[in-house]
Amino acid sequence: MTSEFLQHRPHPALRGLVTAAVGYEQRGLAPGTHRGLPSPSLTLVVTLDEPLDVAAHPDPAQAPGRYDALLGGLHTTPALIRHPGRQSGLQLSLTPLGARRLLGVPAGELAALDADLADVLGPAGTELVERVRAARTWDARFAAAEDVLRRETRPAGTAPEVAEAWRLTLAGGGRLRVADVARRVGWSERHLTARFRAETGLAPKEAARVVRFDRARRALATRPRPGLAELAAATGYADQAHLTRDWRAFTGLSPLRWLAAEFGFVQDGAPARGPGSAA
Repeated sequence: MTSEFLQHRPHPALRGLVTAAVGYEQRGLAPGTHRGLPSPSLTLVVTLDEPLDVAAHPDPAQAPGRYDALLGGLHTTPALIRHPGRQSGLQLSLTPLGARRLLGVPAGELAALDADLADVLGPAGTELVERVRAARTWDARFAAAEDVLRRETRPAGTAPEVAEAWRLTLAGGGRLRVADVARRVGWSERHLTARFRAETGLAPKEAARVVRFDRARRALATRPRPGLAELAAATGYADQAHLTRDWRAFTGLSPLRWLAAEFGFVQDGAPARGPGSAA
């Protein structure tokens, strides 16, 4: 098996809009199914070989589909992505507040959905895919994608109260109560929930759960791995049982079963990552 993952620092002009960029190429894997997990970012994937074969979307009402370039909104259940033992592409993580500026629509319109990039960006989406695929190096691929996105960037249009609520949710690791966030931005809980969901696709409480889970997932994937009770305490869960319940809700698996599925064996050190993995 060969695996290549290349981290790229997004262009400074995309700061606050794109949080991470990864190029990936894997060969010689056993055919299988990868879980695209909830995270605080929208996912943009451009494939370099076979289309993404999405067997199950976060929204069960959406039919399975195949995508040369996919844009996935925020979600609270996993996507299931089949692969034939090889996969190659470029993945960008977009901030929910940046979606309106980059895509021309709020992230709320993409909640729990996977869309063809061209259906959202129009001709610019088609151009982005063609230029990324025509490039012969990772640097050139990243530059091509960023050039199109920079050209498409629009002025900010998010309410400052929503932007501050999102900042507080991230900064607090998902620990702040919705009432406290609402008080800090000067809105009622009901008004905050409605405006926040319309902009991001998640209610404030759901967003806090996703942020907390994402931090726990990243911590569990590091070495040395923390115990689950220690992890729960460090990431804001009431106890290990609370952590396990959320983990099952977001991944469909217990934490240890997720580790075994993602890493092959819990003792192994190299995860079998794929498109849709949080960067």
